[in-house]
Amino acid sequence: MRPVAASLLLPLALLLAAPAAAKSSDRDQPMDITADHTDALLDDDSVSVLEGNVKIRQGTMEVDADRAEIHRVAGEIRRIVLTGAPARLHQISDAGEPMDAFARTITYTPDEDIMVLAGSVEIRQPRGTLRGETVKYDIGTGRLDGGGDGSRVSMRILPKSKPASGD
Repeated sequence: MRPVAASLLLPLALLLAAPAAAKSSDRDQPMDITADHTDALLDDDSVSVLEGNVKIRQGTMEVDADRAEIHRVAGEIRRIVLTGAPARLHQISDAGEPMDAFARTITYTPDEDIMVLAGSVEIRQPRGTLRGETVKYDIGTGRLDGGGDGSRVSMRILPKSKPASGD
């Protein structure tokens, strides 16, 4: 079942990398996927599930989740749902900066190019952090939309580093 799972999760890994300003060479690297159990169908209309210690690695991208669901309609991936306590996405950008995102649920909808992180969301980057219960990320525009769900969002923005002086 591993080759089936790999073929279904390839779009997940490639698309999850986008919000992190992914290292461009990651997409050229081999992808390794492991899980304790896989229940997958090759039907055009199906839900394939990986469960238990799900790990996806490709270049600098690392995804850890308890469960991954891949929803297909008419042969196209319509939705990918990662769940965990929390699910975690780690990526290094071309600039060498790390990004870590944590949430109980990470849902990616390819048709809309939208990722929704829900449940104790935390996004960490060198310049700061964003926390909230729900954060919607528009991959096409780079816009983050948090809150509006009755909970508050919080951000910490660190000052820009000053260049080292030659004194």
